[in-house]
Amino acid sequence: MCIMLMIEEWLDFIIQSRSGKKHDFDIVIGPMADDQIYNYITDLMNGVITREAFWELAKFKYPTHQIAFCTEKSLNCLNFIDCEEEV
Repeated sequence: MCIMLMIEEWLDFIIQSRSGKKHDFDIVIGPMADDQIYNYITDLMNGVITREAFWELAKFKYPTHQIAFCTEKSLNCLNFIDCEEEV
């Protein structure tokens, strides 16, 4: 399992993932790069902005967190309990 905060290592992980690099984590928990953050990451990857500019742009964004189940093994840890139908 990998738990991340919105820090340099998170940014490196996101860039590597967006570049197609595989990882060995079963579950990844951390900030979700929403559309605006993703645009900043794309600009950083394309050399449009610097890493420092990315952090300046991103510092007032409060990303939601996500849990990504990345392997069959991690999915097998889940058990359905119940659901509710909205009326």
